[in-house]
Amino acid sequence: MQLILLSKPRTLQLFPLLLCLLLLPCLPQPLPSPSPSPSPSPASPSSSPSASPAARSLPLSPFNERLEAAYVAFQAWKHAITEDPKNLTQDWCGPFVCNYTGVYCAAAPDDPHVLTVAGVDLNHGDIAGCLPDHLGLLADVALLHLNSNRFRGTLPPSMQHMRLLFELDVSNNLLAGAFPTFLTSLPGLKFLDLRFNAFDGELPPAVFGRRLGLDAIFANDNRFNVSLSSASLTNSTASVIVLANTRLAGCLPPSIGDMADTLVELILLNTSISSCIPPEIGKLRKLKVLDLSHNDLAGELPASVGDMESLEVLNVGHNTLAGEVPEAICELPRLRNLTIAGNYFCDEPVSCLHVPLRDDRMNCIPDWPHQRSPEECIAFAHRPPPHCAADGCIVIPPP
Repeated sequence: MQLILLSKPRTLQLFPLLLCLLLLPCLPQPLPSPSPSPSPSPASPSSSPSASPAARSLPLSPFNERLEAAYVAFQAWKHAITEDPKNLTQDWCGPFVCNYTGVYCAAAPDDPHVLTVAGVDLNHGDIAGCLPDHLGLLADVALLHLNSNRFRGTLPPSMQHMRLLFELDVSNNLLAGAFPTFLTSLPGLKFLDLRFNAFDGELPPAVFGRRLGLDAIFANDNRFNVSLSSASLTNSTASVIVLANTRLAGCLPPSIGDMADTLVELILLNTSISSCIPPEIGKLRKLKVLDLSHNDLAGELPASVGDMESLEVLNVGHNTLAGEVPEAICELPRLRNLTIAGNYFCDEPVSCLHVPLRDDRMNCIPDWPHQRSPEECIAFAHRPPPHCAADGCIVIPPP
């Protein structure tokens, strides 16, 4: 034992000098105090019941295994970045990762005495590069906000280790490939924003599943294929579903009313839906925004829409809807924006004039300004009326 003790002092004396030489470029950084946590969420460490007030008030050490792993992740990420015009990652240097721009640290949810990386926010950074596989080392991250950058490639599979991930926003990037299926296995994920990328292929039914339980789904402006069967989309418990400018297969099913308890916003504009609007849509009494514009919807606008007492925005413009606009719709107490332009409606109640924002152009309403020509309206009136089947699909009558 004595020989061992006598052999160490010289090594121990040299170690601080070696450490200083390694960290010399980063010496201007101050020692970090615990960084503020991201905005509160169910995964927020600050709300951990196991953390007593005394424990939370103690300064947390900036040195532990989790922060060492985070250091490896951020250095790999920095090397994968090819352009950083705003220099957001310029200070990603040295082991004190809680001092990095865009990095937020907090007490670990499973150990209030351990500091860990809880969130990363590089929104609107215009950063170019890719997301390295080392990203999965950030296992305690609850919020990952990367919108409005130029990240290419796809989401690394190692992100499946982010078991606390609550919000993921990678919108407005250059990401591509199939939907990252590991996302459906993240137990805490509630907010998913993949908008304005180049993802393609099928959007798995599990995205809308009750087991995953997403609260907000933004998948618009990709190249996804989405099924409108009653077993997929309408099984969702989300409050917001935005699938605009995406190819949807199938018809609006009567089961759309099954989302009545949670759905607040549904945007399916320009999705190539060829369908009737089922009367069951009137069950969505919590819905505030409904946009079904620029599709191939046919038949009439159901009077049951007048039961949607929370509705503020209704846009069914640029379809082939016909008949009369139900008066109950224009009498909805919160309706502020009504768009029925580009259809073949033949009558609109006077009560619709009281809707603050209204667009009823290019219909067939007699003595109304900016309507279709009489010839166009007569030609449409001579077409065989569409038949709406029980599943919401349009049945074309035989000639």
